[in-house]
Order: sequence, then C-alpha cells, then structure tokens
Amino acid sequence: MFDTISSQASKLIKLTNRVRNSKPSKTKLVTVTSGKGGVGKSTFTANIAFLLSQRGLKVAVIDADIGLANMQVLFNMKPKYTLFDYIDGMKTLEEVTLKTSYDNLYLIAGKSGYQYSNHSNSFVFSRIVQDVISLNKFDIILVDTGAGLNDYVKEFLTISDNILAITTTDPSALTDVYSLMKMLSFDKSKLMLCFNHTKNYKIGLTIANSLVNLAKKNRLNNDFMVEYIGNVSTSANISTTGRLRKLFTNEFIQDDSTKQLQVIIDYLLKNIH
Repeated sequence: MFDTISSQASKLIKLTNRVRNSKPSKTKLVTVTSGKGGVGKSTFTANIAFLLSQRGLKVAVIDADIGLANMQVLFNMKPKYTLFDYIDGMKTLEEVTLKTSYDNLYLIAGKSGYQYSNHSNSFVFSRIVQDVISLNKFDIILVDTGAGLNDYVKEFLTISDNILAITTTDPSALTDVYSLMKMLSFDKSKLMLCFNHTKNYKIGLTIANSLVNLAKKNRLNNDFMVEYIGNVSTSANISTTGRLRKLFTNEFIQDDSTKQLQVIIDYLLKNIH
C-alpha cells in the first residue's frame, strides 16, 4: 500500500510543482509521527515548535491529525478557519495560516470530526504541505500526523525525508513503531526516533539498539538508518500545563524535560535538510 501511495503522490507532487515558482524554498519539513496514539506526540510537537521559534526561526505547525485535531487546544486557540477551508476553496492559504500568541509561531489547524471521505485518495493533504513550502515564508514546517499507519498518515510520510517518530517504552507502542520502521525502510533512508516519558537517555538508547538489531535479524533494508536522537522524561509539569492550555517549555524553562527537548532540537537543526 505504501509503495502505491508513494508512487501516486510523487507523480502528483511533480505535476503540481510545475506550476509553482521554480525558486528553491528555504523551508525545511519535519513530519512528526507515531505508530500508537497516546504517546504524547502532539504535546511534543507543539513544544519543539515553540523552542524552535524561540531561537529566532519562523515555524509553522500543520495539524494533520485528520478528524481528531487538538493542536489548537495546546496553543490555546479557537481557529476561525482550518486547513479544510483551504481544501474546499473557501479561504486562501494565507487566511488559514494563523498566528499563535507566541512570536514566530503559526498554526494551520485541523478540524475534529471533519468528514474527509470526499478527499479519500486524492492526495490533497500532501499538496497542502507542498503549497506551504512553496510560500517560502517559514524556516521550518512541523507536520503533526495522526496515530497509526492509515492512508492519510502514509501520505504525509511519503513527502517527507525528515521523519521523527515518537514512542514510549510501552510494548504496544514499540510494536507499532517497529511496524513503522518496516514500512519506511522500503522508501526512506532514515527514521529519527525519540522516546517520550522515558527516565533517561540510556534507556531509550538501549531499546533503540534492540529495535535496530531486530530489524537486521529480520533483514530489513540494510541502507535504512534509525537514528536515536533523545528522550523526554516524565514530568508532572507537562500534564499540568497541558490542562491549562499552556506549553511547559514556556512555563518551566529549567525543567529537565525542557532541557532534554533543547538537546533534541540541537540535533534536528544540525541534521535536517
């Protein structure tokens, strides 16, 4: 299935790129995903977006959790327009790109409960990402996908070379992230891996190495790399600020979790392209 989507989406992207400005965009794309729901992916995405913006980078977050959008809650926003208003031709891309209350940080919101069946297999979602890149307005775009490996998640993965998977040490989460590794190994060169709610860096490293060894044992693509880039430990401050619709990295600058995210961002800025 991923091979089919990858081929179709690639053809569509090439076609749409013909009518766009040929000038290369400065914008870098990072897709944040997870095999399993409930691992804290959206909270992770919102907070790294904030920290990137604090370094003077202009950042856009696209809430690509189709039908179950929650990024506006994390940014404490009530979006007047969403990406679906752009899809349906009701608003321009600029109109659905919303300024958050944080400097240099923008949101293209999703819409919970949206009936998206009319767009099934039309690849409109990957085209949105390409359109935002073509604006050449942002330094970094973060795409927050839904959980699982459905066709919509696969579509967002297809167009990105910088894929960051968030997981935990929960066995079911590890099973799902390994399925993600297997799927991506056919078409991608690498996967960045981060452990959330994990006590220390070494625990994540040990499990990441075990996943890599399992991949070798099962003869996945030898050229496919899994890069463990860090961990975020559990903190009561994360859940507290989430309930208050605030970002813990803004409220608790010296928290260990914030410092751990800064290390992850250091890696991203040096290695994404």
